[in-house]
Parts: sequence; structure tokens; C-alpha cells
Amino acid sequence: MKLSIVSPIYKGEKMLDELVSRIEHSVSSITDDYEIILVNDQSPDNSWQRICEICEVNKKVKGVNLSRNFGQHYAISAGLSLVQGDWVVVMDCDLQDRPEEIPNLYKKAIEGGYDSVFAQRAARKDTWFKKFQSRCYHAVLDFLTGMKSDGTVANFGIYDRKVINAILSMGDAIRNFPRMAQWVGFRKGYLPVHHAERLEGTSGYTLFKALSLAFNTMIGFSDRMLRLVLQLGFIIFCISLLIAAFYLCKYIWGGIQVSGFTTIVVSLWFLSGVNIMIIGVIGLYIGKIFDRVKKRPLFIIDERLNFE
Repeated sequence: MKLSIVSPIYKGEKMLDELVSRIEHSVSSITDDYEIILVNDQSPDNSWQRICEICEVNKKVKGVNLSRNFGQHYAISAGLSLVQGDWVVVMDCDLQDRPEEIPNLYKKAIEGGYDSVFAQRAARKDTWFKKFQSRCYHAVLDFLTGMKSDGTVANFGIYDRKVINAILSMGDAIRNFPRMAQWVGFRKGYLPVHHAERLEGTSGYTLFKALSLAFNTMIGFSDRMLRLVLQLGFIIFCISLLIAAFYLCKYIWGGIQVSGFTTIVVSLWFLSGVNIMIIGVIGLYIGKIFDRVKKRPLFIIDERLNFE
């Protein structure tokens, strides 16, 4: 059994040595046939230089350098496109995802017959602001997609190769690894794990970036926003009918003395509602077409190390 571990790297220069050491120590109880794929998402520090140094002395570590900063989930996709393992572990580089949990995740998958086992962070070791940011992200995401998300689940987990292949087959231009892993289905298990404090620095996710990811995920996984626009147009249309009936009755009873007032008011409300409805319907189709016609690469790999 070959095991692949994929970790996107951003501002991780000072954590890389410990990350690799702890991963190797943890997976040695599972298999000797493993690979560690470190994907540098154009980190502004010296992460890539450190990855190169590690790859020189350790051939089980493989380095991937992206041409620019594409984002965490695109870096994960780049790593997944190169894995050779029968099982794949995805984890962040900040060591809040503890490598020591990998054997537990694998054991859960084998004993339970699961294709995916997601790590649940029972007690998050984050600042109050990071927790607040996470709650905002999931609240916005749940509202926009109409789906309930699990705030304790992130990228960390172990996945059978067929799950990874299914995720890679998805042509979505907008990537969100946890959502994609949930969407493809298969037999899913969950395992509560210990969540550690960040070893160095701070998270690259600001509140703005988190909310931006929520909106992008909504576009990629749901057309609910377009449906809300359509519903708004229908509500305005219904209101316009009530207003039309009101002013028409008022005109018949002689309550309006200004000529043309009724026609203008009714026309304004009615046509506004109709226009929004039409835009909403067209938007449903344009949104689907927009997702399909763009065929840009999801990521561009600049350099690869220790790959055959």
C-alpha cells in the first residue's frame, strides 16, 4: 500500500522541517512506501528554497512550485494531480493538523470500510477572531448554498484513490476541497481529532478572504443567489399587482385627481418586477454556461522536484 501526503505551503518556511519529520515518524507505523508532496503556492518567504533543500536529502519528499499564488485549494488540486498513492492524506502545513492523527484516520478508514475519513476538530486551538471569522464564513456559505456545512471539518482527512480521482474529474473552475470531497459521495466517516495551536506566524486567511471564498464557493456549488433574485422579482411582481389594484380602485372612486398618475405608478412597479424576473431566469442559464465555457488551467506548475 502506497500512501501520499499532500500539503499546500504558504508562509511555512520555519515549519517545514518539523512537518516532514513528524509526518515520516507517524506514517512509518502504516507503511514504508509513502511520498510527501509539498506544494509551494508562491509563498512570499523562503519556503521554496527550503523545500528544495529537503528534497535534495530526502527523495520521499517531492516539491511542487506553482507559477504564482493560486490559493490554497488550487494548490491542493495541483498536489492531488501528481499523487501515486492508494490512499491520500491532505493536511495544512501549519501543524494545527497533527501528523500523529494520520494512523488513526487510516485505522478508521480500514476498520469502518470508509472511502473518506474527515478529521473533526473537536476543540479548535484558534484565536477568538479566527473562530469568529470561521463562523461568519460558514454562516454565509450555508445561506448562499442552502446546505448545512460542518464547521469542524476542513481539509485534513484521508481519502481512497477513487475519491481523489473523482475530485480531479470535476471541471469546476472554483475549487473548495472539503466541499468537493463531500459532493463526490462514497462511504464517508468522521473522526474527532486533537487540534493543535499554530506553530509559527498567523493564518493567511483574512475575514475578507474567508467571505470571498464563501461567495466563490456559492457560485461554484449553487445557483441559489440567482434563484433569490428570481424570487425577489416575483415578489415585486405580486406587490405591483396589489398596488395596481389599490390605485385602480382609488381612481374609480375619484381619489386621484392627477391625470396619468395611476398609469405611471402601476407601469413602474409592474415592469420593474418583470425585468428582475427575466434577468433572474437568464442569469440561471448564463451562470451554468459561464462555469463551462472557461477552460483556463486551474493551476500552472513552474517546477517539480523528485518526480520521475
